[in-house]
Amino acid sequence: MSIGLGLDTGGTYTDAVIIDINNNTVLEKAKALTTKDNLAKGIENSIANFDNELLSKISIVSLSSTLATNSIVEGHGCKIALICIGREPSITVNSDEYICIKGKHDLNGDETEPLDTTTATIFLNVIKNRVDCIAITGYMSVRNPEHEIEIEKLSKKITGKPVVCGYQLSSSLGFNERTITAVMNAKLIPIIKELIMSVIDVMGRHSISAPIMIVKGDGSITNIESAKERPVETILCGPAASLNGARVLTGIKDAVVVDMGGTTTDIGILKNGYPDIEKKGAVIGGFRTHVKAANITTSGIGGDSRIFLNGKTISLKPQRVVPLCIAASLYPDILNDLRDALKIPVKYEKSFDDKNVVSDIEFFMTSNPMSTDNLPILDREFIALISAHPITLRRAANILNTHPLNFNISNLEETGYVLRIGLTPTDLLHAEGTYVEYNAEASNIGVEYASRRVGISSKNFINHVKEMVVKKITNEIMMKILSDKTGTTSTCPICGKILDIVTSGIPDDEFNCRITLKDPIVGIGAPVDSWLPQVSKKLNTQYVSSEDSMAGNAIGAISGCIVESISVLIEPKNGASGYKDPCTSFSKMGKFEFDNINDAIKQAKSAGEKYVGESVIKSGASNFNVEYKVDEKTYDTGLSKAILDVTVTVTASGKPVQMI
Repeated sequence: MSIGLGLDTGGTYTDAVIIDINNNTVLEKAKALTTKDNLAKGIENSIANFDNELLSKISIVSLSSTLATNSIVEGHGCKIALICIGREPSITVNSDEYICIKGKHDLNGDETEPLDTTTATIFLNVIKNRVDCIAITGYMSVRNPEHEIEIEKLSKKITGKPVVCGYQLSSSLGFNERTITAVMNAKLIPIIKELIMSVIDVMGRHSISAPIMIVKGDGSITNIESAKERPVETILCGPAASLNGARVLTGIKDAVVVDMGGTTTDIGILKNGYPDIEKKGAVIGGFRTHVKAANITTSGIGGDSRIFLNGKTISLKPQRVVPLCIAASLYPDILNDLRDALKIPVKYEKSFDDKNVVSDIEFFMTSNPMSTDNLPILDREFIALISAHPITLRRAANILNTHPLNFNISNLEETGYVLRIGLTPTDLLHAEGTYVEYNAEASNIGVEYASRRVGISSKNFINHVKEMVVKKITNEIMMKILSDKTGTTSTCPICGKILDIVTSGIPDDEFNCRITLKDPIVGIGAPVDSWLPQVSKKLNTQYVSSEDSMAGNAIGAISGCIVESISVLIEPKNGASGYKDPCTSFSKMGKFEFDNINDAIKQAKSAGEKYVGESVIKSGASNFNVEYKVDEKTYDTGLSKAILDVTVTVTASGKPVQMI
């Protein structure tokens, strides 16, 4: 029996699973709260109660982590220098040191301007002690990477620092996207190294000496050595792991996969057993990149979404808050404050400023340790007050002798100083008894308080908000599918009306309509059975889940294959259009000339096989399979079809030896 440990650090929870790799049987599973200030703590807590005998038999560990994505979105990373060759980026790129030097190639890969190594040498000597890593991108380097390669050698010689080149990460045209990808990769190198060392330390404390793999954004896996070199490829790996988990748990190859976590709901598509890949490259932190990642739509609705009351109006906010049930498990004393809140007279005043509406069952606690020196005195006093124990805004105002609206709560939340505790969909499930893992009494009090405020029974309040959640998820699934088909997320009033009828299930006075999804919906996450059966009913499709769906991400992390691919573009020479005419091939392996396209295809296959074979072995695979795909672009001359270009894609895939 080959035993693997799968780990997934999500925005709210860290999931762990021990699995028999040979038959995908789950032997143990657990979860713990994610510790964002130190992800290793959450990993440690998630495996703390596992059987030591099973842990001692672990042959491989695979990790899916939010670290890379969060680091980019939050603007974290090391200090880098960016060297652009031949062109300035037309977008703002966040680098600590920057220079653009001369050196150009054209679309044919021919040098049109010599490389200015003199200026590069001066720059590198000046900044070598100011930065931690260097990113290099050259205009048209995908057609000929020789300039990037030369500056890479020069950078390593002068600085001794890690160097990232654009051509290593992408074979696609798009200088801006390639530059952004290289910069992101460079910034992430020390962050991923620190995470890997932390995980190694946790594994060591549990006497686990197995190799550690990391999930990539396309759902494949790689070893830690390759992840250190190309950490940007691990961005969006969490949603990709959930797609793998859905396939393993259900055996279904074509499905809409809905992964509902605490903070967000991720929606992806399985096609023929593989994650549907974003063809243009993933958008990360608002920037289009050349990162190969699963085509995922993320919606701000999760188990920990804030249920917001403004007068008698109920709404769901994408803002993540700590559920009352979890907070009461960590801080039992807040139950007394919750009971006191029920004694406060009901008022129905409606505020026109949502940000400043704070109910008497919402508490605040400190988030990551941060310096408060630049904050106003009152905010500093507030943070000091809640550092020991969560507290309501009303009580904090009484203690500090001020008005609750004098605190800059929205700013303190947005900047990460404080976390809000409040009523969430997770609390609804605890109150009705369908999902009880934490303190249900806190949830019951919260629901009773909220239902009184809006003037309905607790049962009707739960049903009403649950329907809001179901409608939101249903709408997000339809928007995902329709936007993928149409290439736009905008809807006209007519389409909006039809979608509203479909997602609400309430017909118009004059017509009704329904939509039937072709593929089933597969749920991943602990609470999905409480939401997705109703969603599937609205969309007239089958709902499929598993008793192990709560650990689906972790299962997906330990179920991936090592996959490496390379694309070779072959173009006929100017004026040529047939298979027997001279041509040129372009790839990260270099630029090559051929007498005819058939010879170019043959060489692309053989050289590509060697390249991807070496890559998958470097990434940890033992045995591997190789597949070839040849795509032609032609145009009709009226007499015959002429060749525009031919793309040869060579892909190698295999399992680590420990998973065979």
